[in-house]
Amino acid sequence: MVVRPPTPSGSTPIAAEEISVELSSRRTGMSFQRTRLSADRTLMSVLRTSLSLISFGFTIFQFLGRVSPETIPAGSARRFGFSLVLLGVLMLVLGIVYHVRFMTGLRDLRQEMAAEGLIHASSKFPASMTLLTALALLALGLAAVVSMVFRVGPFV
Repeated sequence: MVVRPPTPSGSTPIAAEEISVELSSRRTGMSFQRTRLSADRTLMSVLRTSLSLISFGFTIFQFLGRVSPETIPAGSARRFGFSLVLLGVLMLVLGIVYHVRFMTGLRDLRQEMAAEGLIHASSKFPASMTLLTALALLALGLAAVVSMVFRVGPFV
């Protein structure tokens, strides 16, 4: 064990190994936060793509289904728009499931490492605003699907 020379104030020397372990533990804790934020960014990209698919699909369903039926058959435009909305909703569901499973695994690993004393684990993982937004978009997407299929609701 390497020991630093005593400080001029006469305080007890701290082992260099202890400092190294402490710094490593803090870096590992910060890497968990970076990984959590990276997972949020991944969900945001799924959210953006799903939003684009749902909004394009709904627009095509509503707009092209009513525009000149002689150039574009209304049924094909509606089916294409409905398919885009379904694809967006399905992509969002898969993205949410993946995000929740990844974050659960990350939390479990972090708790294991904290129990072994490898990290401090004093900071908590806050609720993900991205996940809450994704769930809200999923509700809107499902409402749009119900509206398109049954011709009811505010989106008709």
